[in-house]
Amino acid sequence: MKLKLPEFSTIILFALVMGVFWGTWFTLSRSITAFSPQTFLDIGQTAIRNLAVPMRILMPLSLVSSLILIALLPKRSAAFALAIAGFLLMICALTVTLTVEVPIDNQIKTWTVATLPADWQAMRDRWEFYHALRTFVSIAALASVTASALSSRSHSTH
Repeated sequence: MKLKLPEFSTIILFALVMGVFWGTWFTLSRSITAFSPQTFLDIGQTAIRNLAVPMRILMPLSLVSSLILIALLPKRSAAFALAIAGFLLMICALTVTLTVEVPIDNQIKTWTVATLPADWQAMRDRWEFYHALRTFVSIAALASVTASALSSRSHSTH
């Protein structure tokens, strides 16, 4: 019973983070190479503005919720191992975000069509590769914490 709220909040928060990554990948990233420079800048700069603050809140909250869940789970249980895996996967997604995505975003924020660097397409492609990577890592993180909750349920009913 005491696990329901931490499990629920962790799953919801991981789903929100993963949803931001998935939505961007599914709707934009798979077509990003076809965008004109102006379209790329318009969409990219708008997304950066819209997502910066919410993700600065969602990502830390998801990790804190996950840590609370981990602290409450019985050690040496499948639920504990799965929750740890989910937490570590979300840390990987955060690491990709902070070390690759945000530095590129910070450059894109300042670009105009007239000031695009000569290698802007290579930077766009690097951003896209790592965005896809963190998207699928975040899906695995969500799957892990969901499996953790299901695992803890099956043990508590037997």
